[in-house]
Amino acid sequence: MADLASLAARIIDGTIEVVDLTSPLHAGTPILRLPPELGQTVPFQLEEISRYDDRGPAWYWNNIRTGEHTGTHLDAPNHWITGKDLDDVSRIPPKRLIGPAVVIDKTAQASADPDYLLDVADLRDWQAANGPLPANGWLLFRTGWSARGEDPAAFANADERGAHTPGVTPAAAKYLAGTDLLGFGVETVGTDAGQAFGFQPAFPCHEAVLGAGKYGLTQLRNLDRLPARGAIVIAAPLPIVTGSGSPARVLALVEG
Repeated sequence: MADLASLAARIIDGTIEVVDLTSPLHAGTPILRLPPELGQTVPFQLEEISRYDDRGPAWYWNNIRTGEHTGTHLDAPNHWITGKDLDDVSRIPPKRLIGPAVVIDKTAQASADPDYLLDVADLRDWQAANGPLPANGWLLFRTGWSARGEDPAAFANADERGAHTPGVTPAAAKYLAGTDLLGFGVETVGTDAGQAFGFQPAFPCHEAVLGAGKYGLTQLRNLDRLPARGAIVIAAPLPIVTGSGSPARVLALVEG
């Protein structure tokens, strides 16, 4: 109890900072667009029910409509065919939504090459310099991509060959799947690279990481405010029964 009381006191006095890693959710929030012959998610929509008027004199509220994988969101294992028999988002144990976090920073590389891919050598080099990946924790991939977050076209960075955004190699995805991580977080629209539809296997992060019972976190912001290691990340998706994911509020606790 003393440790929890100390934690609460330090949050209140600011010696532990709460950093919001969540992108604002609104009609202009970038969404993943698939080829037109495939099913599509819908952009975020807010429908006013009443606003202190004759529809409801003392209250304001809205209906919302959007996809599970809109904005900052969590991918549950059952989002991908390799994890179809694993947890839906409502069945994720709450303690697996909180864990230590480390940040691998490849902002310079992604700025020079939007198709930059994190590889196994990068992961090993980072660990040689910073220590092992945290058991029951998160690996967050900083690329600077969140700076594009209010411009859907720049965020997608698409041409006739599709989107050009950073991600991971198939080998790195397989490596991450074999770790004790809770999951993998990114600043981009999804955990895979924009060109990952052409990889072997296609969309390797989804296939390997979700298939291993781990989670994805996407469209994160403010990763520049986190240390390479030492933060605690809390991901709070809605417990949608049978859901494949959910928009989430993602927070980090950082030593002030």
